[in-house]
Amino acid sequence: MNNKKDARINDEINDNEIRLVDTDGTMLGIVSTSEALKLAFDKNLDLVEISPNAVPPVCKIIDYNKTMYEKAKKEKEAKKNQKVVTIKEVRLSANIEEHDLEVKSKNAYKFLSQGNKIKVSIRFKGRQQKYATDGLEVFSKFADLVKDVGSIEKSAALEGRTMTMILVPKNS
Repeated sequence: MNNKKDARINDEINDNEIRLVDTDGTMLGIVSTSEALKLAFDKNLDLVEISPNAVPPVCKIIDYNKTMYEKAKKEKEAKKNQKVVTIKEVRLSANIEEHDLEVKSKNAYKFLSQGNKIKVSIRFKGRQQKYATDGLEVFSKFADLVKDVGSIEKSAALEGRTMTMILVPKNS
């Protein structure tokens, strides 16, 4: 049973013979479709095709609407428990002043305490690229300023002209 559109129910099943499974999971064997439909209607339940590619197809006697309701309820519950993590970006420069670094770290502190990941990046322009060690020093100062709420997931790496580092909240 994949989807409401995929599963064939009751009269939609047009095979001559099917392998039938009862409500409690016991195998009833290979029976004609009309006989299986009669058994399902006697129990006030539906005949649902659960494995259409098998030879012969496997069908089960179940309450289809109840099963679909429970499946939708489980999916909704799983979606409710899911936590969405967004990535915020903080851009620095290789020769950033101390006060500017503190302001950026306060913003990052706020983002991390809200549970977001942070991508910290420095873009090197022109001759600055030769002094990538300056960028590493800025990153270490920045990571030190937010160390009580965040930790480094991916350490500083130079990709082209941009150096990036990813910080995650401590509680994760």
